[in-house]
Amino acid sequence: MSDTELATLGGGCFWCIEAPMKELVGVESVTSGYAGGHVEDPTYEEVCRGSTGHAEVVQVEFDPDEISYRDLLEVFFALHDPTTEDRQGPDVGSQYRSAVFYHDEEQRDIVEALVVEMTEDGVYDDDIVTEIAPLEAFYEAEEHHQDYYEKNPDQPYCAVQIPPKLEKVREKFAGQVRGVN
Repeated sequence: MSDTELATLGGGCFWCIEAPMKELVGVESVTSGYAGGHVEDPTYEEVCRGSTGHAEVVQVEFDPDEISYRDLLEVFFALHDPTTEDRQGPDVGSQYRSAVFYHDEEQRDIVEALVVEMTEDGVYDDDIVTEIAPLEAFYEAEEHHQDYYEKNPDQPYCAVQIPPKLEKVREKFAGQVRGVN
């Protein structure tokens, strides 16, 4: 077995990125948390107030022999709108910004090249505003935020926001989703 790697991604509410990422072949685990801010070990409530500078993120542990970092990024960019600043759907505030927190220079090069490629290919009508920054610290969210959709599929926000993202991943990336051929 190869060594796993980490990707830290923010695309709005972490519940909305966590659930689809967990379905990908090669993804070992997905942990919801916070990154990119100036407060040590923030709480969900502090992050939601928008005063900590943190984004809601997921940290994805993956096997690069089964799924590449670039492939993870392609799924990530398909799951959210990287052209809206500090907003994803009904969620507004800097904590919901589009962000990639890279772990090394290779990851930075890959995400920067992908953004250039998507821009040149006109994938989006508006400019991509995704923050690309080194990961300085990752703070794991409280336990009740982990596997949130799995535990709370009927919670109104989840029931509306997450199923379309799961469907999109299952359709667009069928070859990379567990149990989908």
